[in-house]
Amino acid sequence: MATSALAATCGNTGAGFDAWKADFARDAKKAGVKKRGLAALSSARYATGTIKADRNQKSFKYSLDKFMKVRGATTIVSQGRKRKAGNANFFAALERQYGVPAGVILAIHGMETGFGGFMGDSAVVSAITTLTYDCRRSDFFKPHAIGALKLVDQGAITANTKGAKHGELGHTQFLPGNALKYGVDANGDGRVDFYNQTDALASTANFLRQKGWKPGKGYQEGQPNFKVIKQWNAATVYQKAIAIMGARIDG
Repeated sequence: MATSALAATCGNTGAGFDAWKADFARDAKKAGVKKRGLAALSSARYATGTIKADRNQKSFKYSLDKFMKVRGATTIVSQGRKRKAGNANFFAALERQYGVPAGVILAIHGMETGFGGFMGDSAVVSAITTLTYDCRRSDFFKPHAIGALKLVDQGAITANTKGAKHGELGHTQFLPGNALKYGVDANGDGRVDFYNQTDALASTANFLRQKGWKPGKGYQEGQPNFKVIKQWNAATVYQKAIAIMGARIDG
């Protein structure tokens, strides 16, 4: 009996997704999700593209050199320098407030979406709830699914908002639980909008600062802030690439 009850909490095909959503709606309600968020959950669809991507994350197994070539590190550094020079006051203000240098923020922005060029084509709510239902990493994704539904309640996203295959959203591809927790209304329009560059980059700096970024300290491997870059993405090649590109952008 315990085994069948446990099996009902997740699934590796779309067959049980609708039944699971009904169960998850009760959890979401207890966690404080309101009417709009629950409606978004109800309309979520099993995201086969997300499951396919989750089973096929090849690039994180590349060597550092190959990873940086595949991700276009040279272009990111070149564009990052131009963007830093072209918006120097903004990046200086971010560093004053959060202690995070422009190079790190721009390396993340470039790596995640090509500086906003492509922010994803998967429905965020469907993707993140599918990953929460999927048996592989249910516990990891559950707070992000709740976060996504609360973002819907707040009007930061809708049931149809598009993001990456794993439900990451906006310019720097925040997981929804992190978006909810670390989002900043930096342009002062009364809402946190991760598809607005100002809000997204300030939110990224805030995330890093809240995770323990030490202003003025180094961020290369072995230096104090490298462990904070690890909080952004779990893949070692990604972490090293961000540190290297950030330093090149910062000059």
